[in-house]
Amino acid sequence: MIIKIPFSAGSLGKNKECSLAPDAILSELNSCYTKEELRQVKPEVKELRVDSSNIEKSFSLIEQYIAGISNKFIALGGDHSISYPILKGFSTRHRNFCLLVFDAHPDVMQSFQPPTHEDWLRVLVEQEIVKPNGVVMVGIRNPHIAEIEFIKRNGLRIFTMKHCFELGVKQLTSVIMENCKPFNAIYMSIDIDAIDPAFAPGTGYIEPGGFTSREFLHMIQRISLLKNLQGVDIVEVNPSRDINKLTVRLAARLLSELL
Repeated sequence: MIIKIPFSAGSLGKNKECSLAPDAILSELNSCYTKEELRQVKPEVKELRVDSSNIEKSFSLIEQYIAGISNKFIALGGDHSISYPILKGFSTRHRNFCLLVFDAHPDVMQSFQPPTHEDWLRVLVEQEIVKPNGVVMVGIRNPHIAEIEFIKRNGLRIFTMKHCFELGVKQLTSVIMENCKPFNAIYMSIDIDAIDPAFAPGTGYIEPGGFTSREFLHMIQRISLLKNLQGVDIVEVNPSRDINKLTVRLAARLLSELL
């Protein structure tokens, strides 16, 4: 099931047009007739009526809705702050879960209330909603020194982009999957800026040196085969900053491979 969450208030005004992403991505999904393995794409779509002028109310709505879902779902944001209420709801059903995050940034800056796209993961760790040994971050390439200190202090597992490149995408994916398999459930969060801006320019924070679209599709296709993958989000796509719909179309393709 696909859940549209067109929420951008957690972007601190820096990427507010990402609220347009769910509709833009789903529009392009209509052109994804089949997965690359030649199976037809048949999505079921729901929408949450969030209010970007009321963060607390929206977060509560998201958390309660996700807590009531028993099947696998894919949330379309929206900015990365939506991962906070999603995981709060997800954690009520899945106690022993792994959080797999693809992102150029760790998102563990100083804590805000309510959490933003810069600190959603930090708050989840500090509130013990997510266990540090269950966090795997992939594609990191511009962490703040304060974020590095938090990561080391809490023992979060991190694969910098340099490390990813040295391993190679096939071995990297195998290592990621081995890290995730022991858990009862996996939640995967995909910030589109994990992908190099040459392939995904439509986002708020451009960071050169990321994954190619082909590399990322390879990883998602393999990870999606894991039976314990129960929740996914795709966030930080900004159609108003896109070029030739490259980012939106890539997000649609990723979505099709996850269905």
